[in-house]
Amino acid sequence: MCGILGIVARSPVNQLLYDGLLLLQHRGQDAAGIVTAEHNSFHMHKAPGMVRDVFRTRNMRSLPGNIGIAHCRYPTAGSAFNAAEAQPFYVNSPFGIVLGHNGNLTNSDQLKEEMFRTDRRHINTGSDSEVLVNVLAYELEKASAKLRLDPQAIFTAVANVHRRVRGAYAVVAMIAGYGVLAFRDPFGIRPAVIGYNETNNGTEYMVASESVAVDALGFRVLRDIGPGEAVFIDEDGKFYSQQCAAHASLNPCIFEYVYLARPDSLIDGASVYESRLNMGEKLAEKIRRQYRHLQVDVVIPIPDSSRPSALQLAAGLGVPYREGFVKNRYIGRTFIMPGQAVRTRSVRQKLNPMAMEFSGKNVLLVDDSIVRGTTSREIVQMARESGARKVFFASAAPPVRFPNVYGIDMPTRAELIADLSGSRRPQGRGAPRQPEARQLRDLVLRRPLHHRRHHQRLPARDRDQPGRQARLG
Repeated sequence: MCGILGIVARSPVNQLLYDGLLLLQHRGQDAAGIVTAEHNSFHMHKAPGMVRDVFRTRNMRSLPGNIGIAHCRYPTAGSAFNAAEAQPFYVNSPFGIVLGHNGNLTNSDQLKEEMFRTDRRHINTGSDSEVLVNVLAYELEKASAKLRLDPQAIFTAVANVHRRVRGAYAVVAMIAGYGVLAFRDPFGIRPAVIGYNETNNGTEYMVASESVAVDALGFRVLRDIGPGEAVFIDEDGKFYSQQCAAHASLNPCIFEYVYLARPDSLIDGASVYESRLNMGEKLAEKIRRQYRHLQVDVVIPIPDSSRPSALQLAAGLGVPYREGFVKNRYIGRTFIMPGQAVRTRSVRQKLNPMAMEFSGKNVLLVDDSIVRGTTSREIVQMARESGARKVFFASAAPPVRFPNVYGIDMPTRAELIADLSGSRRPQGRGAPRQPEARQLRDLVLRRPLHHRRHHQRLPARDRDQPGRQARLG
């Protein structure tokens, strides 16, 4: 997973892009980059590290222009330590293109070979995002008429990208002299949302991984980019959209709702916060139905993403909810840290238990999910050391039984604690309790949401029309 941003504004965008990256920092903390456009020139700064460390005042001053894209990286392909793999990526032919990518390509090796033998393009890093920007550049060259682009040619190129590329990709790109392009894979695995802002000088647009960036930057949510859809905003602020996939269907990564996304975001119309409440409610139903013998004195969440589920679980069981762990805000998200040894070592630096909430009690710990189980073991041991009489460990998500190859760092089955039968190895004195996997999609996408936000929609006459400008109603 990574965070992507693209903005076409009526004034300089460097500060907006920086602020947007801070809002999406939870999606990637290994590298960050911003590219702005001024006339036909790109201005770029990117480097390994957190957003606040990558950009200084001198860097921000060197990023002029009213159009730009930005990216924060969590590496799932290539190297976590190679500065050359920080995004956005740049290619100078045929038009000058910069691209930021959230997701993971499953046929990148095949594409890399095609790039070299057929397209005559050299890929210099192990990043699948560099492969993707070169595929897009080649398809734009093929679709252009005498090296001139229009929206229809751009959408044709994206359609050809869909035909060649496999895997998960939410993309924001900028074409020198033309504007900002964004698109999602035909299954909509990774999120992308469109925002707009009405100014005295005209409408401004932005594309972001999550709606929280749209809201906090003073924009209004227009809608999500659909699976297989592409949107293009030219330098004059004209908005175009088109469905570019022959067969598109919405199959989002459920882990966005379980852990990755911020709770105040809406993804594909569903509230992340309410989805987590629903998971806690379903978990409470299962415990009441199957584990009535459990004597629980207190429910304690593993901060931060499990809090809504733990809160709803405690209410459903009629037991107190307490904050038993204090989180160090200066330690990054352990799940997205590169390397198991780093993740394990960081748990105790990140969380510190308050003994008064554990001493002499039967404690039900709630985490958003259990993937590898390494942090769970450490946390259970910390609860025991703090004086808990019994420790039960529950997961708001079902067992993770298979690898995720679409942009999350759990690539091999051997890393997963869940065995093939779906049973769980015990953690502490209580085995983890989890809702059924088949129910999770219903909890997120199909159940009516009390807090669902009404997105602004483009007029039907302008929606999904090939190469046609779409205006706000």
